[in-house]
Amino acid sequence: DMVAVLGETTGCLALPNLRDKMKHHPEGYRILQERPRIRLSTLDLAKLRGLPEGTLGREYLRFLEENKVSPDTRMPPKFVDDEELAYVIQRYREVHDLMHTLLGMPTNMLGEVVVKWFEAIQTGLPMCVLGAAFGPVRLSARKLQVLATELVPWAIRSGLNASFILNIYYEQRWEQPVESLREEIGIFPPP
Repeated sequence: DMVAVLGETTGCLALPNLRDKMKHHPEGYRILQERPRIRLSTLDLAKLRGLPEGTLGREYLRFLEENKVSPDTRMPPKFVDDEELAYVIQRYREVHDLMHTLLGMPTNMLGEVVVKWFEAIQTGLPMCVLGAAFGPVRLSARKLQVLATELVPWAIRSGLNASFILNIYYEQRWEQPVESLREEIGIFPPP
């Protein structure tokens, strides 16, 4: 909860920029207009479970089940007064687990730090920058070496190369293979 509050209270400069990126992209604009939500109540779990291996929907569901996480744990915004900006931060929170899926990163500390590096490059949210910078303090020397020599350079390259992640209407791409979506977005294959 405190991380969510930090994201809201420090994102006052970044959130309008994120919203503007969405407004100036056809798919992002549609997302802003329709305001889809990623919640257990909006997911057709049986359909996702029935999709072929390697599709976004099937791999996302696998990620949720294997890591025992739920999109419903994402706290609604409390400190963003503007309704549209509140939706942008909510959308960012709800696609976080999809970033894990697309980046092929687990929910352990190493995986979270890598995802935060990617998200920091993509969003400029201070919370992501802080997570990327200070998350590694809890890692072992071996993991720090892998992070510094392989994972962070890959996350930065992918973050800079990738299309803006909030402009993807993930709910309409459940049947798309993850590899195809990575290629379309511009995320390099995970190391």
